[in-house]
Amino acid sequence: MILQDIPSKPGLSEFVRKYEVFRFVFENNVVPPPKYHVPRAEHCITFYVRDAQKFSFATLPHIIAYPQCIINGIHNVPIYRYGSHDFWAVKVILQPSALYLLTGIPSYELTNTFIDAEAVWGKEVRHVCQQLNSTDSLKEMLEHIEKFLEHIIKKSPQDWRPIDKVGTLILQPNHGLSIDKLADQSCLSRRQFFRKFEERIGVSPKMFDRINRFEKSFRTKNKHPDWDWLTIALACGYYDYQHLVKDYKDFTNLTPTAFYETDRQAPERVFGIVET
Repeated sequence: MILQDIPSKPGLSEFVRKYEVFRFVFENNVVPPPKYHVPRAEHCITFYVRDAQKFSFATLPHIIAYPQCIINGIHNVPIYRYGSHDFWAVKVILQPSALYLLTGIPSYELTNTFIDAEAVWGKEVRHVCQQLNSTDSLKEMLEHIEKFLEHIIKKSPQDWRPIDKVGTLILQPNHGLSIDKLADQSCLSRRQFFRKFEERIGVSPKMFDRINRFEKSFRTKNKHPDWDWLTIALACGYYDYQHLVKDYKDFTNLTPTAFYETDRQAPERVFGIVET
């Protein structure tokens, strides 16, 4: 079983934060539990290497199947994800503005949704999926994916601008930068900064910062399950426990404790693995 973070090679790090690799194999007589997938401060290109994955919004009953490779915008609402008996996925987690730079698609059009990567990169991404399906070697898979990434980066329709570093600044621990300071870093007026940030990231700077802080909190709880919620809140930059509770209710529809108990039923927990 695999749940692993792998750094990208240096030549890709301007566009790629890391790879997340998941592989869970369940017996045929076992129904894999769904994953209650909550917001994360990330945009992704995800390859489903073996069995298909499906999803539904937490508040809607309709279940939708993902294609073999998807482009994910940022989410600020929870979803359920349903894997099958051989779930193997390689997720390319991009730098905050990279999805916009690689596709030219305004990121707010992808917020809380996805598109089939073939709709953007056609037979090129279809060929990569075929290569991934034909090997069991993770090393070979990453080589195929990185060759593809190098190719689409060369064809990138957008140029880097100062604002494209701002999302990365927000991801830094305890960045302590005000909206005005972030706008200054972008060499833009406050109004232009908000407009350009949402075009590149898909949500406002404040929302992106909230999602990042929330993600840090649930990963910290997984890493330190003995810590109480006030300790988690203060360690992750919240003013107090109630401040943390508000984000949990907004992003999970649950209290912190209820979400933690829900996450303990996630597929990876069957194999004694947690997201940290």
